[in-house]
Amino acid sequence: MELQPSSQDIWDMKYCLKTNDGKRIDQSVDDSYKRVAKALAAVEKTVKLQTEWEDKFLWALRNGAIPGGRIISNAGAHEHKASAALINCTVSGTIHDSMDGILGNLHEAGTTLKAGCGIGYEFSTLRPKGAPVAGAGSTTSGPLPFMDIYDQMCKTISSAGGRRGAQMATFDISHPDVLDLIQAKREDGRLRMFNLSLLITHAFIVAVKNNEDWKLSFPVSKTNGDHDLSDPNRIVWCDWPIKDDYIVNETGQVACKIYKTVKARTLWNAIMRSTYDYAEPGFILIDEINRMNNNWWCETIRATNPCGEQPLPPNGACLLGSIDLPRFVVDPFTDKAMFNFQKFEKVVRIFTRMLDNVVEISNLPLEAQRAEMVRKRRHGMGYFGLGSMMAMLKIKYGSTASLKVTDEITKTMAGIGWEEALDLAREKGPAPIMEETFEVTAEMLAQRPEMVSDGIQIGEHVKGRVLHARYSRYMRRLGEEYPALIDELATVGARFTHHTSIAPTGTIALSLGNNASNGIEPSFSHAYLRNLVRAGKKTKDQIEVASVEYLAYRELVDANATPENLPDYFVTADAITPKQHVNVQAAAQHWVDSSISKTINVPTDIPYGKFQQIYLHAVEKGLKGCTTFRFNPEAFQGVLVKKEDLANTTYRFTLEDGSEVECAGNETVEYDGETHTVANLFEAIKEGNYGRQ
Repeated sequence: MELQPSSQDIWDMKYCLKTNDGKRIDQSVDDSYKRVAKALAAVEKTVKLQTEWEDKFLWALRNGAIPGGRIISNAGAHEHKASAALINCTVSGTIHDSMDGILGNLHEAGTTLKAGCGIGYEFSTLRPKGAPVAGAGSTTSGPLPFMDIYDQMCKTISSAGGRRGAQMATFDISHPDVLDLIQAKREDGRLRMFNLSLLITHAFIVAVKNNEDWKLSFPVSKTNGDHDLSDPNRIVWCDWPIKDDYIVNETGQVACKIYKTVKARTLWNAIMRSTYDYAEPGFILIDEINRMNNNWWCETIRATNPCGEQPLPPNGACLLGSIDLPRFVVDPFTDKAMFNFQKFEKVVRIFTRMLDNVVEISNLPLEAQRAEMVRKRRHGMGYFGLGSMMAMLKIKYGSTASLKVTDEITKTMAGIGWEEALDLAREKGPAPIMEETFEVTAEMLAQRPEMVSDGIQIGEHVKGRVLHARYSRYMRRLGEEYPALIDELATVGARFTHHTSIAPTGTIALSLGNNASNGIEPSFSHAYLRNLVRAGKKTKDQIEVASVEYLAYRELVDANATPENLPDYFVTADAITPKQHVNVQAAAQHWVDSSISKTINVPTDIPYGKFQQIYLHAVEKGLKGCTTFRFNPEAFQGVLVKKEDLANTTYRFTLEDGSEVECAGNETVEYDGETHTVANLFEAIKEGNYGRQ
């Protein structure tokens, strides 16, 4: 099918290469693909190989391999965008608890955002409010006011005409200021350039279930007086990303002063009430992330990229790519409908090499980011259109059949990817970290007791490739299906440390996917409105879009079909139970070595009691993180909006003379020389974003 007008428009706005004065260089989507294929094939060593792989890369691009947005936009565009990066995802260096640390990271973050990369940070490394400031005779204001500074920095860079900034702030569930963080977005306009997620642990979940006490604490400085480290009422030992200046035990845990004790369930209820009203904070199960991290022995993860699909170490960066799943459905909407695994495997093989080649031309803005990427060469291949594909296969998203298909597709993508990791390592060499030698520590053996069972002792030296292939929890899981592959990876090493990640793919799925469902999601609706930021417009623009499966059904089956009379396998996001959402994510997460960005859309009128159970079910199913969204016009409306929600919502404006005007959310109004939708104008004024979209 041809791209619908809204999809063509988004390609033109975001991914079509143009001169500085706005003239098209890419005349079509296929021209964009040709540009990308040529740029990524140029990495190959000989002209013959460059020609061979340019043809293969172009074939893959035309058949559903879609690199991340930065790659599509900027690969082969150096003459027009000399400083633009090809990477979507980064994480800040660890923010140290000092003015130099805070402002130094602020500068690095601004440089990263200016290059078009999203960035994540952990802010719970900063002392709680009221803690003394050494040598100043005063106390600290805590992490949140410094987060406000980062928020304004991101907003300023965005309003200066660059790509709209994207940030993630993570925050430890044990930090004394955690309640302030949970409630921060109740203030109009505060921290709106951030997604917020809490770092929670299995221990916290157990405390919630048992209604136990939960200690809020922060590390003790070596120079901050004497402490009885054996007193459990004053000191608790915690995993912490910074060891310098703190008291550390033999297994790497840091002594933390207990500031206060609260009921875990009280804290949990505050989290759930905030997510019900404001869709944040999400949660990140940080101990599970580190337990399953392929680089478990050499990095501690405390933050993610802005959408959460990439948990990354300090200065970590990851390039992304997604496969358009509806492109692999044969005979859609018939009893013979099937997924073409043979074609899918071929695309995965070629796409893996294509993404690996991006490392050489990634153009990251900071040297620490470049060094981290080159050393580990991690990338994140995922897919989009899972919900659209299910409809074309006549399978209900969330059903038992859908879980089986999700498992099979994701396992295939993982297995083929790691086979290519081995082949590429033999051809081009493994990631440098695979050839490094690491000294075994007590902390490593505490994390991996199976190393002790294998006779490995403290002080021995082991290659990175062995620690990666044999002792990564994920790789051991993969080895249950591919034992010979794991043996070879331990001997040769892998070309990269991570291979899979499922991103939200918003405008990629909307444009190049002809509005296939985002990432792992079902379709939001089959005909709805999407809010977009457009350069020069003072509020968000609103466009009408239709799902790709709806368009295909009208073309192949019934030209007169409407969203109201589609078959029952055409399900939408809010018609699926929260447990079904979680179950689909869990089926994919089993084979994804990084993480998954997924938003569980729930009806506006979902009972709070039912909503409360979502995160607990997500933990039980082994998810690494979870986010929810409920349409709540009192807070904000979100990116995707149903027409009926806007029509049923009344917004009240107060004019300069004190009088009030009421309008329905789906109406348009003239204001300040422009036409705006009522909902978007109200939100922009309320949040302080008017004129700075």
